[in-house]
Amino acid sequence: MSGKCDIVPVLDAGYVQYVDHMGDDLTVVNAARVSFNKESDWDGEQQLTGAIKGKALSGKDRKLIDYLAKHKHWTPFGHPQITLRISAPISIRTQLFKHKQGFVENEVSRRYVTEDPTFYIPKWRSKPTNGAKQGSEDFIDDKQRVDYFDELYLQVVSKAHGYYEYLIQQGVAPEQARFILPQGAYTEWWWTGSLAAYARVYSLRSDPHAQWEVRSYAQAISKIIEPLYPVSWNALTCQ
Repeated sequence: MSGKCDIVPVLDAGYVQYVDHMGDDLTVVNAARVSFNKESDWDGEQQLTGAIKGKALSGKDRKLIDYLAKHKHWTPFGHPQITLRISAPISIRTQLFKHKQGFVENEVSRRYVTEDPTFYIPKWRSKPTNGAKQGSEDFIDDKQRVDYFDELYLQVVSKAHGYYEYLIQQGVAPEQARFILPQGAYTEWWWTGSLAAYARVYSLRSDPHAQWEVRSYAQAISKIIEPLYPVSWNALTCQ
């Protein structure tokens, strides 16, 4: 797959990894054209210069995809499917799991897994101003304050980690011992969804008002999916 990206590092220890996908831009075109009992094929005149396996869509098929996206005809974009493996802090996973339509997920379970967790170390930002109830302002650039926040955070995380291991050693069930782990602990999951569903995630979570960390994951998701469906992804996310 020309230009395909297999894994994109995110934050300090997270990632978005390509697992599998089904379909391509032509899948979207033919899902739409079946309404008229029609079918397209790759444009033979452009096969040497196209982005996907030496193939390219005809001009009329590109226009069709643009039309479908512009007028919110989302069902043709529901046929292609993408599976990703994602590692993210628990609180960011919670935000992404709010997207249910068009997705299924299977997560690493600490009911069964007791390996040492990895913890996210935040890039500290100042609290929101002007009465905002959520979000943040710019990154804090005072090194002395940042170092102090890092030290405080790591003390708490280290203590929680230690108590987690102690509970496991004392025979406490992993499904209960996990309650002591902070929101900054990384978790992993397989995430399978339609092209339409992932485009919605990207559009919402790359918005400047979204949390910086979740925006980072949205950008990583885009880096993996865009080479797989270049015409459709551009039409869905650049309207």
